[in-house]
Amino acid sequence: MAEEKPPQLVDYFVVAGLTDSSKALEEESQQPRPARPSEPITDVAVIIRSQGETPPQGFTCIENSTSGHPVDLNASLLSSPQMYICYQRGRSKPPLIDLGVHCEGKDRLKPGYEIIQTTPYSRSANLSSNAPGHQRTFLTYRRAAESQGHNTLGITDICLVVPSKGESTPHTFSRVDRNLNAGMWGPAMFLCYKMAMSKANTLVYEAGLLSRYPEQDSEMFPLPESVPVFCLPMGATIESWPINTKYQLPVFSTFVLTGASGDKVYGAAIQFHEAYPRERLSDKQSLRLGLLSVVDRRPITSKSVQTRRSICVLSHWPFFDVFRKFLMFIYRYSISGPHVLPLETHISHFMHNVPFPSPQRPRILVQMSSYDNLLLCQPVSSPLPLSGASFLTLLQNLGPENALTLLLAVLTEQKLLIHSLRPDVLTSVSEAVVSMIFPLRWQCPYIPLCPLTLADVLCAPVPFIVGIHSSYFDLYDPPQDVICVDLDTNTIFQSEEKKALSPRLLPRRPCKVLLASLHAHFQQLDEMYNKPVEEASLEFLLTDYDLVYGRRKQLELEIQASFLRFMACVLKGYRTYLLPITQAPCDTTHDSSSLFFLQGFLKSRDRAYHKFYGQLLRTQLFTQFIEECSFVSDRHASLEFFDTCVDKVQVDLEKAEEAPLIELDDSHGSEHTVFIMPPEEPVGPNGAELPALYCYDSFPMLQAELFERPRDQQMALLCQAKSSAPSSPAPRRTKQEMKVAQRVAQKYSSMPDMWARCLLGHCYGLWFIYLPTYVRAAPSKVRALQMAYEVLKQMESRKVVLPDEVCYRSLMQLCGQYGEPVLSVRVLLDMKRAGIVPNTVTYGYYNKAVLESKWPSSTQGGRLRWAKLRNVVLGTAQFRQSLRQRQLESSAHGGTLPESRGSRPRPGLQRQTTWAGHSLHEALPGGQLVKSGSDSFPHSEPSTVEAGVAQMIKALGVLEPGSDSLAALPPGLRQLLDGPGSSEDGSLSDVSFQTDESDRMALDGADVQLSQGTGAWGPGLGRRDENHHSRGGALRRGLAAKLQQLLSPAKRPSLRHAGSLEQPGALRPASEQREPQPRKSPVDSLLRPHERPDSTASESSVSLGSEFDLSDTSLCSFSLRKSSDPMPEASPGPKLPPVEILLSSCSLCQTCGSLVHDEEVMAGWTPDDSNLNTSCPFCARPFVPFLSIQIQDFQQPPSPSECPQDGAEQLPATHGPVLSDRFQCLALDQAEPEPGAPLSLCNGCKDSLVARASASRSELVTFAYLSPLVLRKELESLLENEGSDFLAQPELVDSHPIIYWNLVWYFRRLGLPSNLLQLVLASQHIRPMPQAQPPDGAPVRVRLLWDVLTPDLDSCPPLYALWRAHRNRTAPLQPFHHPSCPFSLAFLEAVLSHVGLGEVHKAIALFLETLAMQPHSPPLQRSIYREILFLRLAALGREHVDIADFDKKYKTAYSKLASSLGKEELRRQRAQPLSSKAIDCRRSFGATLEC
Repeated sequence: MAEEKPPQLVDYFVVAGLTDSSKALEEESQQPRPARPSEPITDVAVIIRSQGETPPQGFTCIENSTSGHPVDLNASLLSSPQMYICYQRGRSKPPLIDLGVHCEGKDRLKPGYEIIQTTPYSRSANLSSNAPGHQRTFLTYRRAAESQGHNTLGITDICLVVPSKGESTPHTFSRVDRNLNAGMWGPAMFLCYKMAMSKANTLVYEAGLLSRYPEQDSEMFPLPESVPVFCLPMGATIESWPINTKYQLPVFSTFVLTGASGDKVYGAAIQFHEAYPRERLSDKQSLRLGLLSVVDRRPITSKSVQTRRSICVLSHWPFFDVFRKFLMFIYRYSISGPHVLPLETHISHFMHNVPFPSPQRPRILVQMSSYDNLLLCQPVSSPLPLSGASFLTLLQNLGPENALTLLLAVLTEQKLLIHSLRPDVLTSVSEAVVSMIFPLRWQCPYIPLCPLTLADVLCAPVPFIVGIHSSYFDLYDPPQDVICVDLDTNTIFQSEEKKALSPRLLPRRPCKVLLASLHAHFQQLDEMYNKPVEEASLEFLLTDYDLVYGRRKQLELEIQASFLRFMACVLKGYRTYLLPITQAPCDTTHDSSSLFFLQGFLKSRDRAYHKFYGQLLRTQLFTQFIEECSFVSDRHASLEFFDTCVDKVQVDLEKAEEAPLIELDDSHGSEHTVFIMPPEEPVGPNGAELPALYCYDSFPMLQAELFERPRDQQMALLCQAKSSAPSSPAPRRTKQEMKVAQRVAQKYSSMPDMWARCLLGHCYGLWFIYLPTYVRAAPSKVRALQMAYEVLKQMESRKVVLPDEVCYRSLMQLCGQYGEPVLSVRVLLDMKRAGIVPNTVTYGYYNKAVLESKWPSSTQGGRLRWAKLRNVVLGTAQFRQSLRQRQLESSAHGGTLPESRGSRPRPGLQRQTTWAGHSLHEALPGGQLVKSGSDSFPHSEPSTVEAGVAQMIKALGVLEPGSDSLAALPPGLRQLLDGPGSSEDGSLSDVSFQTDESDRMALDGADVQLSQGTGAWGPGLGRRDENHHSRGGALRRGLAAKLQQLLSPAKRPSLRHAGSLEQPGALRPASEQREPQPRKSPVDSLLRPHERPDSTASESSVSLGSEFDLSDTSLCSFSLRKSSDPMPEASPGPKLPPVEILLSSCSLCQTCGSLVHDEEVMAGWTPDDSNLNTSCPFCARPFVPFLSIQIQDFQQPPSPSECPQDGAEQLPATHGPVLSDRFQCLALDQAEPEPGAPLSLCNGCKDSLVARASASRSELVTFAYLSPLVLRKELESLLENEGSDFLAQPELVDSHPIIYWNLVWYFRRLGLPSNLLQLVLASQHIRPMPQAQPPDGAPVRVRLLWDVLTPDLDSCPPLYALWRAHRNRTAPLQPFHHPSCPFSLAFLEAVLSHVGLGEVHKAIALFLETLAMQPHSPPLQRSIYREILFLRLAALGREHVDIADFDKKYKTAYSKLASSLGKEELRRQRAQPLSSKAIDCRRSFGATLEC
């Protein structure tokens, strides 16, 4: 099995910058903007023109607003001074970075701000100097720090706006929300400013690739060519700085690349400046950079030349914080030194030796140097898709109202342009924008950080979400139909030509809840981030990192959950309007109108919001969402999680639900941390340190020979989790289904009847997980699928609690895999009838099955022809009925019928007792019963449809050979009727109408057969025995109805009726038939056990299957057998199989020494799928139950004496007679065993174990007995690691014995077919199979026992073993013997007599008295209830014991004794009855075990 490659943390390391082939960007501009300001604003002043003040030198006065209106700050007052604002540009001091308005006594001055209290002429700069009753108001500003570099953000423009004149804040400008007009009259006036990065003497070029590692592309992910332009989105620049300018700090940015298949690749880069040689510049470039004088072209030495570069890592994981620390370390390493190790060593060490965090190792601490480290944590396990979104950043930069407007814009697919001066914010906000519409997925262009070279996408005629640096607007104007979102100013700018979006379009109540939630979270953000810097830093240093990180992560999830709840309310009930594909696909199958009832969904919404829903339904978002819900998608887990959220929310509530929608998986909360040390420095020959040789003037060109090659993956194998093996995804449960199953099990654990059904549902889930393996090995895939469908129908009819949809989903996927779309449709309809709404995963596999499979022909010709044939046969049957009735009447009055070919009289028609419809006395070809439609049907019969019809006509006796009616039949049918061998088998089990696929499927289940004996029937199939004329007439009158049922599509008869009992006389050959003797009463047998025939079936606990009381039906009373499974046969001297396996789940409680049987073990299990314990019903202590397996290998080398003679009949292995073959058991009991002959076991098989003990090999092993919940979890884990094919490999037995034997136990317990027993032949428990193996015998026989396999010889033997010993019967297990046993034969007969007369309380009292009389008797391991029940089963036989009735009588007797003896005393003596939970477990699983 090929191992998948573990996740890789980093894929590529890239260096981007200016190359020789880089093209200039500004020269290619077709619409150049006016020259942007080359210098930032450094000072602001206020002047009073009415006092004769003028703008100082170098200052510019703002006299008009943006639309030309005068902007006197005190124009509303009659005698007010005329005040104006002035500003100055320059680079002599740090630029201004913020402006504000301060009111004395009302506002507190913010740290770092300065107040403009006077004008340049020393007058007061109070903006409300003459306004009565107003507080003093001044302008404030904040200046950049002296330590900042040359290219820093600063205010580059100032303006005033008058909203009453129709003016609004210009694009990319920030507005100070304080009115500058302090008077009572006049328009309001606001100050606006623009932040930008002022650059002088800069050349911009397209970035190119300088170097990369690794140099070869990966097959799974080649390096995209556009990576360099994303590393430097505003281009690679050449700049001239003043000679003493400080370097700017590196700028961190992130970007996202989306592949054609929708997968995302995340990039993290830092941009930095480094020196650029002047000699590489041309004269033209030098002139533009101001490095040459204009007149004489002399060099200017007061300036330096710098260029901008970038280093970047590409990954499929958004670990932006980790990548930022790593890139900063690499950058600092390149500008420091010298170093012993080259830069390439640290890069390759991080890429190859740092593993991806796994659930077992969630923390990876990487020590990059003595002072630098980083912590890599496992991503939060969330059902939501992984992304680089930051909802904290979104809410912090936009606020609640703007976030809601942005949500509406995305849902209606508007053109969105998100811009900021901080490139690292763009990606996190853009990712949050596309994540807040989950489960919808953005389908249009999406570029979180758009390079300048790709800015043409803004003119695309399709919706888009594009993030761009705000300096783009210094070069270009935004398109008119684009909504601009400014993250720096918290504004959304919409063109006046386009109608503004209003959140009122959204549904009111969900919108109200969302807005309130966002306001609450925004308040928490304000408290978290607006603390003083010193306090925040101290808190972070003194507080545990996990606490601070967890607080931010929790707030992040709460904001995301608010948007999730809104989307769940908007799409509430959408699954009801999904339209499944129920017909053959056509051209319009994939249309959203064919997959979703759009008008029905729209009408179900409030009419006031139809406009919003109409726009939403027409978007590509919704269309793609419907397709993902309708077909198999890689997002099925996320969509299923959304469906659970839809079920949780209530649209009409005014506040959010208390239950959280997003629950984190804490399973990864391990404290284990893996430390990754820095690369080792090489040492000299004598251990001396090597000299530091690596020092860099600029970031170097990477050299391939200096990189460390990947190690032998020792570290990777140590730290990385084992990868998942490829497996079929359909039988897997999603995480959401596991959570739901756990909650259901927790709920039903306290409900006795539902707990049993819950366990049973998990057992069937195990079989359907195994179903793909079984169908893959089946010779007939269609019949295997039909059998699985029958299992599904039986589960539905018995209302089994299914914890998930794996059963349906697995069958649907197999229907699609093997081309059975009609059966898949039937499964879906059954799901809906059962009230189960298929989830996204199941629905997707259903549509895939019906879409990709070949549908049957829709022509009706075949059906019409069959209808005609049916009418002909039915008409003939009606004519023949009256004639046959007269013949029967004449024979009753002394007439005779023509003699048949056989000399023996023919028996009457027998009631169907087996699946194939044969009576129990006929000898079938091959020595086994034939299941309807199985591969074991005799191949000598013609396999065509005509042969089936001929077989049907002959079986029903409608036409007799040689009659005139044969002439009316087609020649083919007439030849088949007259042909040889046509009367060998009367079963109609192979009739399958194959006119088309739908007919075949519908009619395949019609197993209507009539029983007939092959040896007793002559050519006259219609003749009857005179002794059975009354019964035969009643049956013959229903021939037409039976034929109608056979030829019409009908449901298969219930499998429970296959086990009905027959008259004893019908089993013996016709020559030995006598008048049936009256059956003895069970009570008579109780009172006179010695006079009763030694019935093998009655003395055994053989099939404790379907209970005698029909009201106490078992949920698993049906048994599905493969055609190759051994079936019972009453042949003299049956040959035992080569291997016999005995299994028992009876376990000993080590605390109290009591034996706990199967149903009691089930009742004591817990709903925890990781808990192996059950609770003892006697001492209530937990213990681990065990499954005991005894493997008996009877194989031996073939010898001449044992070789079969030619022509000798080879009898197959057998289980012994089952309940339906009880009369064969009675026949076996007619004669007593001769002395020296091998004794018969209680199941009807000859006890040849003793005779073959010397040649046998017996092995006893025990493994933990797992509850279905625990077993299912372990099985799913096994398939996840090994693949589904592992269930068909012999290694399963030896490498995972607990899982294997538990699967064998449950499958045999429920009678479900499997191929698991074939695997044990190749295991270590079995010797190699001899070459001369009988071809018709099953090599393995399995028996499930109720009691222990190895009894404790020091304990008192059970009563049923003593009864068999007194009756000269050999127990199927080791004999019990103890010299001081207090129980005699008289005691056993007395107990049986009391129980038979309904006096169970006397039997219990007698039991207690006998024990009290023998104080030194050996200890009892079984409860009194179990002893009496097993004794009754052994004495009377399973068919004579109604276990449900016995439970009721025993419970009544216990209540009667409890009043006199006390419950505590009875419990001490283990006389209490079974608990209701244990009784329900036995009723659900069936009492199909042997004693």
